[in-house]
Amino acid sequence: MDDATTVPPATPLNAPARALAARMKAGLVGHDALVERLLIALLTGGHLLIEGAPGLAKTRSVRRLADSMEARFARIQCTPDLMPSDITGTQVFRAEAGDMAFLPGPVFHEILLVDEINRAPPKVQSALLEAMGEGQVTVGGTTRKLPEPFMVIATQNPLESEGTFPLPEAQLDRFLMHVILDLPDAAQELAILDLVEDELKHPAPPAAGRLTPQGLAGMKQAVAQVHLSLALRQYIVALVMATRQETAGLAVTDRIRHAVSPRGSLSLAAGARARAFLHGRDYAIPEDVAALAPDVLCHRLVPTWRALAAGETARSIFDEILGQVAPL
Repeated sequence: MDDATTVPPATPLNAPARALAARMKAGLVGHDALVERLLIALLTGGHLLIEGAPGLAKTRSVRRLADSMEARFARIQCTPDLMPSDITGTQVFRAEAGDMAFLPGPVFHEILLVDEINRAPPKVQSALLEAMGEGQVTVGGTTRKLPEPFMVIATQNPLESEGTFPLPEAQLDRFLMHVILDLPDAAQELAILDLVEDELKHPAPPAAGRLTPQGLAGMKQAVAQVHLSLALRQYIVALVMATRQETAGLAVTDRIRHAVSPRGSLSLAAGARARAFLHGRDYAIPEDVAALAPDVLCHRLVPTWRALAAGETARSIFDEILGQVAPL
């Protein structure tokens, strides 16, 4: 994943987002693109899946986001023996009152980090579906609303398969984006060492001027007003339809077992609006769509077994689509 290299221009509306991004980047190296995608998910009410080897600052990135906001944060470390009630909460008997009371689980926090989600058994993964899709959980026959905003950020380690449970397509489809992190280069590795050494000698003070719920709500309203032209909507549809049917000069559908769903089109449109907002524009451009399309669409695309056996991936197939399908 390439890091963003340009600094978005400041506007009165996106100033809180720029300040939030600056606070996050101050403690991260080589993760400008990840910061942008975290903010896009936050501004669109979406959820994020981050994949990368251990030690790539996945958890650190999420903690810096939570520390820069007036929001409650909870972390779940997934293991094969995790139970759904460990996430949603459970009914407990109160001896002093002689009745049952609901003890909320960590899902009732504004920002929920689900670490190594692929280590959680299917029942636990399914417990998150209602929360991510509907903003509510049902326990003991009672449905309870989750806080607003509510954001799930899940991580997974691609290196190990023992004791893991791959996420089903229905679960993956609930994530706005799937971000893949690469190992840092030599310059970034040195910068990481310098950053940690400096933090050991000069601990950072608590974050001041954190993003408020009111500030976030105002930015969400502004994102919803970003203009998405007909030509850009048609570009989004063309990218998605190329995963479903043959397109002139492009033949990839024989390598695709499951094409992108309509939720992919909606997510890409929402992400393009948010990216335009972060870059100081009240209109989206083709670069917004092209920059986010791999992270938004590839985890919704399932290659055939034959394609996988040939060494292809969803991203390599979609790279062909992105290279051939041009904006109108």
